[in-house]
Order: sequence, then C-alpha cells, then structure tokens
Amino acid sequence: MTASLVDAGAPSHNSVEWRQIDWSRCHREVRRLQARIVKATSEGRWGKVKALQWLLTHSFHGKALAVKRVTENRGKNTPGVDGETWSTPESKSAAIFSMGRQGYRPSPLWRIYIPKSNGKLRPLGIPTIRDRAMQALHLLSLDPVAETIADGYSYGFRTHRSAADAIERCFGVLGKKASPQWVLEGDIRACFDEISHDWLLANVHMDRAILRKWLKAGFVSDGVLSPTEEGTPQGGIISPVLANLALDGLQAMLRDRFTWVSKNKLRGCVNLVRYADDFVITGRSKEFLEHEVLPAVVAFLRERGLELSQEKTLITHIDHGFDFLGQNIRKYGGKLLIRPSDKSVRSLMDKIRDVVRNNKQVKQSTLIRLLNPIVKGWGNYHRHVVAKDTFHKVDFLIWQCLWRWAKRRHPRKRLPWIKNRYFHRVGPRDWVFAADEREPESGRCKTVQASTLEQNNDRSARRCQRRDESI
Repeated sequence: MTASLVDAGAPSHNSVEWRQIDWSRCHREVRRLQARIVKATSEGRWGKVKALQWLLTHSFHGKALAVKRVTENRGKNTPGVDGETWSTPESKSAAIFSMGRQGYRPSPLWRIYIPKSNGKLRPLGIPTIRDRAMQALHLLSLDPVAETIADGYSYGFRTHRSAADAIERCFGVLGKKASPQWVLEGDIRACFDEISHDWLLANVHMDRAILRKWLKAGFVSDGVLSPTEEGTPQGGIISPVLANLALDGLQAMLRDRFTWVSKNKLRGCVNLVRYADDFVITGRSKEFLEHEVLPAVVAFLRERGLELSQEKTLITHIDHGFDFLGQNIRKYGGKLLIRPSDKSVRSLMDKIRDVVRNNKQVKQSTLIRLLNPIVKGWGNYHRHVVAKDTFHKVDFLIWQCLWRWAKRRHPRKRLPWIKNRYFHRVGPRDWVFAADEREPESGRCKTVQASTLEQNNDRSARRCQRRDESI
C-alpha cells in the first residue's frame, strides 16, 4: 500500500521508511514537473502554472526533497521558537506526511542579530524546522517561474550563477576602448526588511494564502512577539528568491526607457549588472546617470517599497575605480584591471588575526587546520582576477602573524631554533609553516602545512593548463 502511494506521488497518512526512499526518482519526478512549469511560464499560461505548482507542492516527492534539504544543510540543528529539530529517520518520515496546506499556520520567527562590516547589526529571522520545510517545498514550484522571468544579467541567489559571472560581465561592458566611462554603484537600503508585502502578494506567482501567512507571521525578540508589516526575513529559505523577484524587471525598465540605437547598444551606453541587492549601471556621462538613469531606478524601487542607500550609492569614473563584490574594478592607462579590493584584504586579515590571537596555546597542526579553510576559500574566490601581487602581499602578512605566534610561545629561545621548530623546507619552498602529526587510525605520521595563496593559485593554473591541453 505504501509503495503504491509513494510511486504515485500522492500524499498519504501512512508511514514510509526514510532510508528506503528512492531519491533518484524523487529528483526525476520533481524535475519533470518543474520543466512543465517552465514551459507554461514561457507561454504565459498562468492558470496552467498554478495547477502544476499545486501538483508539485502536494506530491510525495516534493515533500520528501523539502524535508531532505532542511535536515541535511548547515542549519539542520538550528531550532526555531519551538525548539524542535528533525534528527532521526522516524521524525523525518513523519514530517513528510505532516506537511499539509489545510490548517497550516506558520510560527513566528526567532529574531537574532549578527554584526555587519560597518558596525551595525543585521536582523536575522530563523523559522521553525517545519516552516523551513514548507518554504523549501514551495520554493521547488516557485524557482522555475523565477528563473524563467529573471533578468538576464542578475547573478545573485540563482542556480549555476556566481559572483565570478557578475565580475566577468563587468569586464565585458567596461573593458573595451569604446566602453562607457561612468558607473552608477547602487546599493538598496535594508532590501530584505523593506520589501512591500502588497507588491509581493500581487506579483509573485505562488500560493498567495501561504505567502501571506509567511509574510505576516511576526517575530519573537527577547521574548516579545512583534508583527511584521513589511519585508521578508533574512534567514528564510525562500526569502532570496522573493527579493530577486522584487528586483527583476529593472533590466527591462532600463531597456524600454533608453531605447535601442543599434543591435547591441542602448542609448547612453546603459548596461546593468546585478548581484542580489548590489548593482552597477554604466553610462556615457555623470550627468546622464545622475539626471536620467538614477531617477528611473528610484521610481522603480519606490513601487516595491525600497530605496537606495545614500551612503553606498555613488557615481564614479572608471579611471578612479570602484569596489563590487569584493573586487576593485579600475582602468589604468586605458586597460581594465580587476583586483581584490583593499576592504576584502583587510577583512581577511582581521579574520586571520582573530583566529591566531584566540588560539595562542593550541597545537601547531590545530592552528593550521583552522587557518587553511579561510585562506583557501578567499584565494579560490579571487583567483579569477589579477591577484598575483595581492596574493604575495597577503602571504607575507599571514607569515608575520604566524612568526609572532611562534615567537610568543618560546620567548627565551633563539630565533634559529624557533624557525627550525615551526618552519620547514617542503620541496623547493622554505619557511613553510608545517607540523607532523600522527593519524589516529593507522598510526602513521603525516605532515600538515599551512596553505599559501600563491601556492593555491599555481595549482589552479596548472589544472587549467592540463584541461586546455586535453581539449
């Protein structure tokens, strides 16, 4: 009986063994419905889209994948206001059959605050595990619609798109000799917190009753329940897609407002590159961006209850450069170079210094394992741009931190002894911060060494070279 219900994709009140679910079939059935939603969206058949979304959000396969997502991601052990998590196979199986639309009422969000780079606090709303699963379920049906109608040059919170794609687009529109020379740097103030509920309910193609319940669920902070009159909470699974849907249409507005003068060029050299709520718009002159483009953008955002941040919205000449997504984009003598921004370097070094400062007494191998993910992650993010000199500088700054850490541990030892104790020669490289440790299972001795940005960049270059040679 259970097998037949699972195969049919219909909801059931029976139980199912979590470990026996055919996940390949779940993905296949969900992708099949999503493909039909994309086709109906492209044809403008919104009644068909609504019917297919209903099928997907009521299917066993969709519910199973939603539960799987929220119980296997990084926040799986983070409870909401009810303190509940789904950690056992039995609780996950029961959760699949408890996800019904009828009688569903979301719980208030648990509001916490995390520090921002400018010293302010960013509110973060954490839904309960059940509400996160319901959001993941409806996201399966909303994502095909969002991807179909999305702006072509929007890169944030989208499948198979990244910040590197946005930077590549910036190079494409600013790197030529005939490229526009002025850039409008836009940043939306409190984008997630101020999106108009009325606009979302009128324009987002999903179950509006469920969406209204999420938007009006309220939040609990310091034991006090407060209502939510605007915005979509940061921390919800579906919130990034809702924010993208609110900002989609900006590219079409610019295209319609500044009509085409040739096949591939807009009047005023207007080009848009957007990543979430950060965007840049190019223009032929400062006056054109200030008096024509900026008012159009402000009016577009006002309809959605949003406004630009006065302190972060600037108009800059490309020869002076600007920072976007952690990179500095600037022309030097007519040649466009994209480098890691000074702010990004300072942020990395602050994080590394904090790790070293807070681990003065740990073993060397432990410190290496704490630092390596930070260094590798930052290096992989910036390895696509002109970063060799920056990598060399950052490697030296990291070496200074580790040298001070080593000297502090042995204030009475001579410097050559400290060097030989913590820094070794590995292959052709000297002064490598490395340590030997014994593997607990095999008992064999293994050397762990601190990663360097130049070393990781050389490895990446060799991989790219081998890949190009194989093509």
